[in-house]
Amino acid sequence: MTSKSNDSAWTTKGGTLSHKTAQKEFGLTFDEIVAGINAGKLQYRENNTYGSPFLRLIRSEVEALVDEKYGKNYLNKKKWKKELSETKKTLKALKAQMLGLETRKAELLALLSDKDE
Repeated sequence: MTSKSNDSAWTTKGGTLSHKTAQKEFGLTFDEIVAGINAGKLQYRENNTYGSPFLRLIRSEVEALVDEKYGKNYLNKKKWKKELSETKKTLKALKAQMLGLETRKAELLALLSDKDE
């Protein structure tokens, strides 16, 4: 019965990720991934794309490994930091856009006041 649930993780969209994605997304090193595999905490399948080999891992197992290694709030803190960074970036872009619009508004008002005279 457990093999069926494991098989579904392999075929479910978003249920797996490459070791490279796990490194980027969760901050793991390749050595930590290999240690997790050797400890039996991570299942993997060897795969390749255009001749480049990589390990395919089950996302839920990687998340469990990260929770165990770094604590329960690690993933939430990482997500919140990313969201904060994106919010700051958006605010900076909006401030720049607002400054440009204020400048254009002043130019248009100056042109309108020149035409009235």
